[in-house]
Amino acid sequence: MPDEKGLHFVVQKHDASHLHYDFRLEIGGVLKSWAIPKGPSMNPEDKRLAVMVEDHPYAYKDFEGIIPSGNYGAGSVIIWDNGLYEPVDAQSQNKKDLEKLLTQELKKGTLKIILHGKKLKGEFALVQTKKINDHSWLLMKKHDEYALSTDITKKDKSVVSGLSIEQLSRTVSIQSPKQKNK
Repeated sequence: MPDEKGLHFVVQKHDASHLHYDFRLEIGGVLKSWAIPKGPSMNPEDKRLAVMVEDHPYAYKDFEGIIPSGNYGAGSVIIWDNGLYEPVDAQSQNKKDLEKLLTQELKKGTLKIILHGKKLKGEFALVQTKKINDHSWLLMKKHDEYALSTDITKKDKSVVSGLSIEQLSRTVSIQSPKQKNK
């Protein structure tokens, strides 16, 4: 059940057929999701490809574990970062108003958000680029006091378990997100 205190985001590092980062934003009771092959960046000079994928259930924001072979997304998943977020242009702190604004921005193809994560902080933009296809977006860090030139993905441990994806692969029993949430 979505938390009434704020909008959540999660970034899951996912070692499936290809290593990537899943950037997920809570909007309307689900997680709007983008796969980011190179991972997010705190450097405003970087523009990271973010491919919009299917929505995920809200409960998936807490999944860390191994999706068994033969299942969609099979591989190891850690919660690389998480926290709360808000739209830059928020006029209200009412969650329904925030989600309405985010839904409008999503339809226009430009989301401007402020992340309050453990690793990702400050203002970001997700901008749809129809030059490639309708699912292609760019994730960009805005110039602010949190901007860094160092590679934030070098901080490779889970913010929940403290494990790297390699450590998780060796230590956690295989489970699917559905099994974890029962």
